[in-house]
Amino acid sequence: QVQVVESGGGLVQPGGSLRLSCAASGSDFNLYIMDWFRQAPGKQRELVARIDNVFNTYYVDSVKGRFTISRANAERMVYLQMNSLKAEDTAIYYCKATWSFNEYWGQGTQVTVSS
Repeated sequence: QVQVVESGGGLVQPGGSLRLSCAASGSDFNLYIMDWFRQAPGKQRELVARIDNVFNTYYVDSVKGRFTISRANAERMVYLQMNSLKAEDTAIYYCKATWSFNEYWGQGTQVTVSS
């Protein structure tokens, strides 16, 4: 069983920055595909960014150029650096680990962008 824990959410003004962190357990962390999803009130959960086991990355169009996903395998950590935040980025952000055909989700961290 892989444990996934997010941290780093909070309240930030428009144009500000936040860095989300995701810690995942397991000795095979370097093989995991790691995703950040988000879910805003009344909306479906959407994939925001992905980094695979060979460091390929994917971003949804709405965050390209503003968000950066990265991973540190030795620390079993994944990060989402979020810059130039907008009100529409407000959501609960979830980290997901995929490995050996199984998916492991964290509990989510709230990000609120408001003045």
